[in-house]
This record gives sequence, structure tokens and C-alpha cells, in this order.
Amino acid sequence: MTFPVRVIGGPTAFFEYGGLRFLTDPTFDGPGDYPAAAGTGLTKTAPAPVTPAELGAVDVVLLSHDEHPDNLDHSGRALLADVPLTLTTTSGAVRLGVTGLANWQAIELAGGRVTVTGAPAVHGPGTAEEVEPVTGQVTGFVLTGKDLPTVYVSGDNASLVAVKEIAERFGPIDTAILFAGAPRFTNLFDNEPLVLDSAQAAEAARILDARRVVPVHCDSWAHFTEGRDVLVAAFAEAGLADRLA
Repeated sequence: MTFPVRVIGGPTAFFEYGGLRFLTDPTFDGPGDYPAAAGTGLTKTAPAPVTPAELGAVDVVLLSHDEHPDNLDHSGRALLADVPLTLTTTSGAVRLGVTGLANWQAIELAGGRVTVTGAPAVHGPGTAEEVEPVTGQVTGFVLTGKDLPTVYVSGDNASLVAVKEIAERFGPIDTAILFAGAPRFTNLFDNEPLVLDSAQAAEAARILDARRVVPVHCDSWAHFTEGRDVLVAAFAEAGLADRLA
């Protein structure tokens, strides 16, 4: 089963599932420079093609983390006030006053038609214990429901170990919304990617046995070092070009 996924730019995507309207990591601010933690600055290079008002009502925001402006910007924070439910990390839930999901913790929505499960994610190379003190806590999400496709939203994850754990519990995945783009900073982790690079994204698709991959988080920001063209080439090299939406 497939369903439309509207990629809005950066990590932001919109889709309807089980009668609910979902939005990932809302970023709608205009191009410009944005301060960030760990001595880094982020530059947005392109505007979102739609405003929150034009997008319409959102039932659930799936927020991988709240600490970086390329995943939750000023407009995104304002949007949360109008959304009935925001799901995020356990630490972010305290900061934002929303609902947190620990790894493998599940919540039922829409009268039990939809289950959202928190999925492990690591925002950089190494283990969560090594990475979180620098880049913070991040979560992914798995959506399931009776007679519904299984959907994985990776969030800012760089760990194929985490992907394997998700595949063991939920695979095969019908639709994987994979954050990629290989963001890098020379002062963090020896310039290693903080999120999947293109080759890793293709490997993640193979591990998940994903029937469809919708890539996000590979445009609109200067620190994303691999765009969709590199991603397409990596999937072709892996023999997975037909999986890529």
C-alpha cells in the first residue's frame, strides 16, 4: 500500500495515514543564518514552498528533536501550539511541554487505528552514549495499524545498528522516510556525517527491505553535503533505484 508523501524541504514532510494528517520536523522559516549549539552556525539556502497556513490542519507532528533549527525553527515552534499532538524525544517533551516517546514505547491514536512507536536514533557516528552529549537526543518513529502499511520515519539518525534493530522488530518496511544529506561540521566528530550519507541510506533501505524510500533532509541547508543527485546515484549503485520515490 502506498500513499502520497509531500516533501516540503529539509526534514519536513507531510502525509495522511490512518485518517490523520502527519508532519515531520516542521521548518518553514526563510533562508538565512541560524545559530546552533556546539559552536556551529546553520545556513538555510531555500524557502519552503508552502506556509503552515497553506498546508492546513495537522493532527500529529513527529519531531525527531527540538534542539537544532534545521529540524525545528521559529515557524515550526509556533505551529506546535496549533497541533493537537506532538511526539518527540523524552528530553524534548520536557522542554516543549509535549509528549515524549522512549525507544520502543508506543502510543495508540485515532481510537486505536494507528500505533506510533518510538525508534532508536543516533545523531552522529558512534553510540548514543558517545554522541548525545554533543548533538542531543533524537528519536525516529514507526507507524503501524490494521490494514495499513508499516511506515518508518528515521529522524536525524546516522546509525545502521539502530536501523537493524528496527528491521528486526518491524521489517519489511512499506514506506521509509529516510533523513539523509550527510550533514558535516569540521569541528564535530572529525567531519563524519551526523545523519546518513547517501550510501548508508541505500544500505538502510536494503536492511529494512523497504518497498518505497522517500528521502528528506538532503536539501535547503548548506551543511547538507550530499543532495538528491548523489542519493539517486547511490541507490542505483546498490541496485535499489526502483525503491526511491
